[in-house]
Amino acid sequence: MMKMTGPAGLLSVFLAAAHPAVGQQAAPVAPSRPAPPGAGPANIRYALTFDSSTAMSRTVKVGMRFDVTGAGPLSLSLPAWTPGSYEIGNFVRRVEDFSVTMGGRDIGWEKTDFDTWRVRPAGSGTVQVSFTVLADTLDNGMDWSRQDFALVNGTNVFLYPEGSDLSFASRVEIHTQPGWRVVTGLEPESDAGTAPRYRAGNYHDLVDSPFFIGKFDLDSARIDGAWHRLASYPAGSFTGADRQLLWTQMRGFVPEMSKVFGEVPFTTYSTLVIFDSAMGGGSALEHRNSHVGIYNPNFIGTPVLASITAHEMIHAWNVKRLRPADMMPYRYDRPQPTPLLWVSEGITDYYADLVLVRGRVIDSTTFLAVTEGKIQNVIDRPAISLNDASLTTWVHPLDGTEYIYYDKGSLVGLLLDMEIRSASGNRHGLDDVMRTLYQTAYRRGRGFTTADFWAAASQAAGGKSFTDFAARYVDGRDALPWRTDAPLAGFRYQVDTVMVPRLGVNTLSDSSRVAVTAITPGSAAAEAGLQAGDELVRVGDVAVEGNDWGNVFRARYGAAGGTVVPVVVRRAGEERTLRVTIRLEPVINSALEFDPGANRAAVQIRAGILRGSGGS
Repeated sequence: MMKMTGPAGLLSVFLAAAHPAVGQQAAPVAPSRPAPPGAGPANIRYALTFDSSTAMSRTVKVGMRFDVTGAGPLSLSLPAWTPGSYEIGNFVRRVEDFSVTMGGRDIGWEKTDFDTWRVRPAGSGTVQVSFTVLADTLDNGMDWSRQDFALVNGTNVFLYPEGSDLSFASRVEIHTQPGWRVVTGLEPESDAGTAPRYRAGNYHDLVDSPFFIGKFDLDSARIDGAWHRLASYPAGSFTGADRQLLWTQMRGFVPEMSKVFGEVPFTTYSTLVIFDSAMGGGSALEHRNSHVGIYNPNFIGTPVLASITAHEMIHAWNVKRLRPADMMPYRYDRPQPTPLLWVSEGITDYYADLVLVRGRVIDSTTFLAVTEGKIQNVIDRPAISLNDASLTTWVHPLDGTEYIYYDKGSLVGLLLDMEIRSASGNRHGLDDVMRTLYQTAYRRGRGFTTADFWAAASQAAGGKSFTDFAARYVDGRDALPWRTDAPLAGFRYQVDTVMVPRLGVNTLSDSSRVAVTAITPGSAAAEAGLQAGDELVRVGDVAVEGNDWGNVFRARYGAAGGTVVPVVVRRAGEERTLRVTIRLEPVINSALEFDPGANRAAVQIRAGILRGSGGS
């Protein structure tokens, strides 16, 4: 998963601000609770209904049918979270009008806990479960709808029988308005008739294949041996040169992903995107052969969109297949914390940058600027170990470390790449580590452990021990070793501390405006009443225009601490003037640069990293 409401990765390079703050093939699941007495369900079928009628109430009708051979009770549960979104969603809150029938007659049921229903079949036959879910939450792990469109996530709607092996096959039928489309990563049935019907080989694949239903733009292209589909809502919002740009970028970076891991693990892949001005920034969530991205329209045409797209696609290898042992198999009734999100998310983000360079979407100078932004973000946050950050994301800490395992994990990936290549004479790199884990863990039907990761790293580095590295920079909270490691790849690193004026806003800019996407709590902007969604017009006597206005603001007010200046914003189409007290705050500025005096070996390592060469 990737969330971008503040400066991370490419966002820190392309957004102007007044120094912003900021097929799954899983093993069968074990019973989540003791198996209830009675006969288990068979021949499980699901149905979703979303049309112009249900759209009026922003609901989706859900049906589940299955066969039983006896009258024993059985329990049906709804997942509590969506894998990839490391938080409990309690989707059951949006369930309404729950009913169970057999032969057209109501049968008994009761709740056994907040997300579980005990159903009491009236003998052998077919059980029909029906309910509706509210589709009113603009979040890529939830359900959301408009008058002509719905995003439906499987974890929000598909019940599973408790105590059963979740390897059961099923099919899903979609009932919708004539002329409306359906896109999902599930495999379509050729004999589905008038209503689109899809099949899933197991419950994990079922709930890991979201649906777009309604009116949206859709096209496809074959890339690196697989068919890729691009679906976007609202229809007409992402067309022409901007859409073709993303296709061009994908043709560049997608093949670089399979080179790292050694195969293409899907035959089709669907990129599902929603553009809505209510979204302050951008957020995306990976699935087994698709991902859902929700973005502010200002992301269209920027490299940020390509970066997030690459991040989520890499997850098709790293997370959806290569996965920490703590998350094998997925359980849907409780959190599954792991200390290895820095690998699953952070190293994924490192490769999201690398494949853009290797695929010639961005150049090496931009890659360096992206890396500098991540270094600065880590410096600006409280010191925390990567293991701790990975574990605590489930509770969303409020100290700024909630998602730091993305940037810090990405940086540790780069440092390891440097050290492995240096130790192996540039014959091996982090690519080899990830490929080894993919073959020895995922391909053998198991999750990887911390010991597996460091063993693969040591092997790639010719036996070099990473015990001290892990203790200091992954388990510990030491500052990352840029001064010593940067020269290994022909870089040099410098830091200094300066006092700069800060408003405490994150912004997103395009050719015509600069919009506020987030406000830092307790900042000067927060105290003055600025809000996410405001369009900045003027700060003091600095016109907010283009990508350089933040630098102009800092130069103009660098010695004006305590000065009260007017800030003009456009809110709901009207200009308002707020008064902001300029604050000067200490900032540690880091600089990672190409070293023109680097030796030949270091230059070769740098080239190996950026081009994907040198490794086996």
